[in-house]
Amino acid sequence: MLYGKGSRRPAAKDTQLTHPEPSPWPNGTPPTRDNCREENRLVVLASFEMDWLDGDPELARLARFAAHLCETPQAAVSIVEAERQYFIARTGWDTDHTARSTSICAHTMLGADILEVPDASGDERFAGFEAVAGERHLRFYAGVPLVSAEGAPLGALCVTDSEPRPGGLTDMQREGLYVLAEAVKRRVETHRQARRNVAEIQASADRLQFMLDSVPDIAWSASPGMQFDYFNARFSGVTGREPPRTVEDWRAVIHPEDFEASLSKLREAMESAALFEDEWRLRVADGSYRWVLSRAVPSSRDPATARWFGTITDIDDTHRISEERELLAGELAHRIKNIFSVIIGLISLHARGAAAHSEFAKVLTDHVRALSRAHDYALQLGENRASDLAELLRVLMAPYGVPGSEAVVITGETIEPGRRAATPLALAFHELATNSAKYGALGSEVGRVTIHIARDGETVVIEWTESGGPETRPPADEGFGSRLMKMAIERQLGGTIAQEWRPDGLRVRIAVSQAQIAG
Repeated sequence: MLYGKGSRRPAAKDTQLTHPEPSPWPNGTPPTRDNCREENRLVVLASFEMDWLDGDPELARLARFAAHLCETPQAAVSIVEAERQYFIARTGWDTDHTARSTSICAHTMLGADILEVPDASGDERFAGFEAVAGERHLRFYAGVPLVSAEGAPLGALCVTDSEPRPGGLTDMQREGLYVLAEAVKRRVETHRQARRNVAEIQASADRLQFMLDSVPDIAWSASPGMQFDYFNARFSGVTGREPPRTVEDWRAVIHPEDFEASLSKLREAMESAALFEDEWRLRVADGSYRWVLSRAVPSSRDPATARWFGTITDIDDTHRISEERELLAGELAHRIKNIFSVIIGLISLHARGAAAHSEFAKVLTDHVRALSRAHDYALQLGENRASDLAELLRVLMAPYGVPGSEAVVITGETIEPGRRAATPLALAFHELATNSAKYGALGSEVGRVTIHIARDGETVVIEWTESGGPETRPPADEGFGSRLMKMAIERQLGGTIAQEWRPDGLRVRIAVSQAQIAG
């Protein structure tokens, strides 16, 4: 029955069950005590991995208590495999395995109830077993089957003695052995579930690692205080260097002109546990530099305990395209300003000596200058600074205000205009200002224009209100200026314009969707 004192069982074969699988059973049916085929049972055993169970202190305590309860010198928890049985917990035994062919537990596990053998030497099933006929002189045996959650026989919790016991176990001992066997099964199943959990966690970690190593960005994490403890494979692949461990280590891969400024931004983010974002040049494996976008987010709002998770995205191509576009835009802006100047010069040239044309030439010249101012402002919207519709209107109305006076007052909410909205707004408000200077409030020393900007849901409402000027009346017919304003507001911006000719001054209400203003 025994291999000898101090012997070690052979290493388990690599037959571990990958959990979960659609159907691990060779015949497609999970084993039960009635239908359990040996190959199905071995699949279940493989999922336990006996090395995890060897030396378990709780199983050892259960075996010792079983021996104490049943008043026997030996007790063991046995697991029966294909060729051998293993004692994963034992007391009174000096070995950890035996051949299955001489295992009484191999018989016990196939039954549905406790197996008691008062005197094995007189039992024809076991009398020839080495443990019975040999030096160990086994006589009394009692064992309770151990069955897996699927119903597969695993082994037994058994107690043995070298003296026969004709009366067997008492009722209390028998019940106690059942209770202990249930505890053994729960413990064994706990080990099995723990192994499943570890395998699933490892599989999940492997998938995450594969995903992180596959993305084109560099990904990293750092403990509180910015001690960097993880980088995906992309970092070494791009830089040809070992990943940095401290903030100072980054100096080797960040352009010298960018390092200090970026470090200052990072420290500010760390002090307040706030989002970090910056652009700088990364030194790559061939010694050149590429522009990257670096982002990092804290795991909490507590600077002392927050972990940091970051990415580094290559934006070099986009950055260079943007630089080229800015250079081109600057050249175009210069040429367009020259074109405006040429147009104004041509208008002035052809209006000379023709009194009939001089008034129209002045109006046309003023419109061109207004467009030029709007164009200059629209170009500034791409310079990464805050933009405001009120600021655009101030630029347009500047020629009509007297320094130090309140002839034009602009109030209201902050609305960010887009480049496309600047030109039609310039045309409309230049026309309003020109008419006011000729016939309305801006033509009077005490006159005043108030422009108020407000949101009404998804609509931006701009109200032009004149006061302190001469009494106003609606024109007899719609002139060029009125048609120009309607074209700018209604056709180009898709909005509405309403004029109210009041005795105390003109009031105009312009309503345009916020999406159009921002366009």
